[in-house]
Amino acid sequence: MFTGIIEAVGTIRALENRGGDVRLDIQAGTLDMSDVKLGDSIATNGVCLTAVVLSHDSFVADVSRETLNRTGLAALKPGSSVNLEKAMRANGRLDGHIVSGHVDGVGKILSIEPSARSMRYRVEAPTKLAHYIAEKGSITIDGVSLTVNAVEGAVFEVNIVPHTAEQTIIHHYRPGSRVNLEVDIIARYLERLLHGRMADNEDDHTPESKLTESFLTSHGFTGRRR
Repeated sequence: MFTGIIEAVGTIRALENRGGDVRLDIQAGTLDMSDVKLGDSIATNGVCLTAVVLSHDSFVADVSRETLNRTGLAALKPGSSVNLEKAMRANGRLDGHIVSGHVDGVGKILSIEPSARSMRYRVEAPTKLAHYIAEKGSITIDGVSLTVNAVEGAVFEVNIVPHTAEQTIIHHYRPGSRVNLEVDIIARYLERLLHGRMADNEDDHTPESKLTESFLTSHGFTGRRR
């Protein structure tokens, strides 16, 4: 698990094709590698990757075909900048929100406009993710935990303060840039619970869940009370 608070910006040093998937060599920038061990997870542009080779200032990770197909990592090249975050410690602060590092889809930057000292970004998400995105809810863009300011269909807005822009790769974005999106993990699991079954298989005899929309409403979880 991660928090969506970026610890450093790294650089892709090399990409090696290996039988259909890719091995990435990543210079870790200012990321503290002193406590990273082989097999540890490091979120790279929001994608949870496993460190298979380590040095004092870099790591190597393998990227599967599945990950290449579902994220924007396939577009990386030597010299590309990437957001980096080490896995969250159980005794650490959760400053952003709970981030799994499992990207749900790739979005597109539609526009960038100034808003006082900040910048307002309009982002188009894949249509299938739209119902997970809520105003004032959380979303992860290339590993950065952000608050959704507005939503219209599959298009949402986020406000980027100067510090976030300076400490991440967000200042590199332009209209048309493709970005990794991870929706709020709570929204995903809540939807699954509301379906009432753990699987769609007709032979599944799992009892129906009592966690229904009316139950949540009556207990004040949906913002409406009967």
